[in-house]
Amino acid sequence: MSVIDTGTNTVIATVPVGVSPFGAEATPDGSRVYVANFGDNTVSVIDTATETVVATVPVGTGPIGVAVSPDESSVYVTNNGDGTVSIIDTATNTVTLTVPAGPAPVGVAVTPDGSRVYVANNGDGTVSVIDTAANAVVATARVGNAPVGVVVRPDGARVCVTNSADNTVSVLYTSDNVVWDQTPVGHTPLGTAVSPDGSRVYVANYGDGTVTVIDAVSYQVITTVAVGSGPLGVAVTPDGLSVYVANSGDNTVSAIDTGTDTVTTAPVAVGTSPTAFGNFTGP
Repeated sequence: MSVIDTGTNTVIATVPVGVSPFGAEATPDGSRVYVANFGDNTVSVIDTATETVVATVPVGTGPIGVAVSPDESSVYVTNNGDGTVSIIDTATNTVTLTVPAGPAPVGVAVTPDGSRVYVANNGDGTVSVIDTAANAVVATARVGNAPVGVVVRPDGARVCVTNSADNTVSVLYTSDNVVWDQTPVGHTPLGTAVSPDGSRVYVANYGDGTVTVIDAVSYQVITTVAVGSGPLGVAVTPDGLSVYVANSGDNTVSAIDTGTDTVTTAPVAVGTSPTAFGNFTGP
């Protein structure tokens, strides 16, 4: 995993993890990063103070997505190969429960109050809604074809899901878990992120090398930004001023200025086939 200093836009560390790392997510306090290793069915736990792996947690088959609960007590991992979600206790770094989801789950996100987990099931065009108190699926929402990315608005009222096979984003209302909006975006949308103030949603379009910027109230497209080849992961800095995009096709990361919606610096060279970002660590 490459670690980028956002002040200088340079790689300051490269941390060995497991085989074919995919999703990554930091704890809210920035002390740990959890990395899903698709190729060896594990999650690596990185201490951000030392940039070293301090634990390796066996999970299900083909882990892809990672989400940390707001209280930092649990990590939710989608196991693409067996249709489940592993729940890791962060105090012990062990799996305490495995919850059945839909076929081929990919993206995962937790609501700001920690009460629900939303899981995008690529295999059947649905989103599973997990109640974290019961650790069970309490609703299944129909979205678009081959959903991948999922993100919850900071107020917890809306969930956005990228539908990679029909080039749209579904907007799910958390009050009833029904899709009320469908926004056309670029070709093969995958990763998605929301700004800290909840005003914008950013979607990485793998098929055409762009990022779509969506108004998170009207869900209309504001603009489209050209980035690198095969953008897959996307994340917004905590101050909301920059968006970072992992370009899997050319092994770079692009930085977008959110004030101008333009790529501001030369692409940052990273490792081979960068895939996903988690939330940022530090202030």
